[in-house]
Amino acid sequence: MYIRRSLIAAAVAAAAALSLPAFAQQCENPRVLKFSLVPTQDSLRELGYYKPILDQLAKNTGKKIEFYMPTSYSSVVEALLGKWVDVAVLGPESYVIARSKDPTVEVFGTYSRLKNGIQDAGPGYKAVLVTKKGSRFTDYASLKGSVVALVDPASTSGGLVPEHVFPRQAGLPPLKDYFSKVVYSGGHDLGAIAVAEGKVDAAFVATHRFMETVNAGKVKQEDFNYLWYSPLLPQDPFVYRSTLCDDLKKKIADTFLLVDQNEDGRKYLANVKSEKVVAMKDADYNVIRDVQKK
Repeated sequence: MYIRRSLIAAAVAAAAALSLPAFAQQCENPRVLKFSLVPTQDSLRELGYYKPILDQLAKNTGKKIEFYMPTSYSSVVEALLGKWVDVAVLGPESYVIARSKDPTVEVFGTYSRLKNGIQDAGPGYKAVLVTKKGSRFTDYASLKGSVVALVDPASTSGGLVPEHVFPRQAGLPPLKDYFSKVVYSGGHDLGAIAVAEGKVDAAFVATHRFMETVNAGKVKQEDFNYLWYSPLLPQDPFVYRSTLCDDLKKKIADTFLLVDQNEDGRKYLANVKSEKVVAMKDADYNVIRDVQKK
């Protein structure tokens, strides 16, 4: 009788476990944390900017940190969805795209920038339309029939906003109807350089990414005309996969959100021309969703 009751109890417990798979799932606690960011002309150089905070991330989590080299904005999104990347810095639109495909992609913070040339202080930035100073491209009318560079189809300031906000605000037809050719540069820095070298007539870039290109000595701020600025946009989101264990997610978020409170962290902030990292939530990026709807 005792054996029979034991067998029945075991069977009931097994059935309960099978009927509640969600509760049986365990959080993820990988031995190695993989980090990535949206690409620039020199992603390895930009990764060097992150070294102080990635060293802290390794220390705070007890994990080895590996870098996933992206080839495009979309490749970072796919890496997150495929669980090849655990922590990433995305563009606002690429975050919204990732979130729509997988709600486990969770934003936890972003930069609060220092004033730097055409980049204003705070956790926002703008798309800007630039042309080469000394060229004939000094207003919207002169750009008709010219060649314009966007950045990437999944870029906010180098794709979404130029295509859907600029024509409406400027009172112009769609880009493909107004310009003779619309090309993708693959990076904000590459777009600015292409304008400076006369390879394209105009480019849409992000104010902070443009200033990073200036600060790297690749272009000069005074060599450009600035024909249009977008409304303020939320800065690039820092994200992780929400399926990571809660204590690990807290260590990751705290590493970034408290980065201004230690010397090595302040080195990182100096590298990216920021004063701190501020907390963000998914609703902060609804402005991007609103543009997509329009």
